[in-house]
Amino acid sequence: MTNNGRKCAVIGYGSWATAIVKILTENGVRVGWHILNPEVLASVADEGRNCKYLRDAELDRSLIEATFDVNEAVAGAETVVLAMPSAFLKKVLEPLAEPLSDKVVVSAVKGIVPDDFLSVAEYVSRRYGVPESQMAIVTGPSHAEEVGMGRLSYLTAVCRDEATCRSIGAMFERPYIRVSCSDDIYGVEYAAIMKNIYALAVGLAVGLGYGDNFVAVLISNCAAEMSRFLSVYCRGERSVYASAYLGDLLVTCYSTYSRNRRLGLLIGRGCTVRSAMNEMTMVAEGYYAAECIRHTSTSHEVELPIADMVYEVLYRGASARRAMCDLTAKLI
Repeated sequence: MTNNGRKCAVIGYGSWATAIVKILTENGVRVGWHILNPEVLASVADEGRNCKYLRDAELDRSLIEATFDVNEAVAGAETVVLAMPSAFLKKVLEPLAEPLSDKVVVSAVKGIVPDDFLSVAEYVSRRYGVPESQMAIVTGPSHAEEVGMGRLSYLTAVCRDEATCRSIGAMFERPYIRVSCSDDIYGVEYAAIMKNIYALAVGLAVGLGYGDNFVAVLISNCAAEMSRFLSVYCRGERSVYASAYLGDLLVTCYSTYSRNRRLGLLIGRGCTVRSAMNEMTMVAEGYYAAECIRHTSTSHEVELPIADMVYEVLYRGASARRAMCDLTAKLI
């Protein structure tokens, strides 16, 4: 596949952003890459690699215009991919003067905008006037580390506009990336947000010494809880057994690459929430998601005992051991 002349802006320079740039440039897409870290900017420009994340991934420098200026990255791009931690989204986009309303904006962020209690798609649509037909999501069980190694992965491109959805899907398809399409933009996005909370719950359980038998029960209850929330907050037809929902939940709960699982593991083993977060080298989106989902589920009167347990441990200082013990009586 070739996309000669087509430009896509990628905002963010972490593992997933780097994997996305790898995919796009392999497909011949010119990338305006917004990189705020001077070391990463230099290593991409000079060596065609990210010196901090996915260091072994080789990037085609001839198709990359790396820049510190977000407006320079976005200028002339038909598509803008957001791939930074959600906690930094507002700050990173603050200098943006280039309009987004005439572009397709793709969120590859599996997180919530803190304090606003909005998903990335909700926030960007409202703040930057991006029509719903031009707002898209790329998601699925796809740890950046495995994508960087070219291991077979499955993504879902999501947009209400079918032609846009197919176009985004084509940009991301590779021999090692298979892409399906969906129009369930908010259902898929909130599933990607919630699975981080549930991976934290699994990490807590493992850190506390619970075994595989219990973890299997916990995750099956997480899937049911997610489905219950989506049916109320993101009404529409969907199969939660699809890879964008259940698949992403499973890989985030089980994988050793999962930063949310690791955060829960550290807390379960006795670290305070603050010390555990300080030990993390990357952002665990589940921390911010827990507060947002608590706010949203309360306002919509949806019972989410597992998500509530995680919130109580993270934000209310609840004992992880006691909270998990209390939760066991509520699972089936």
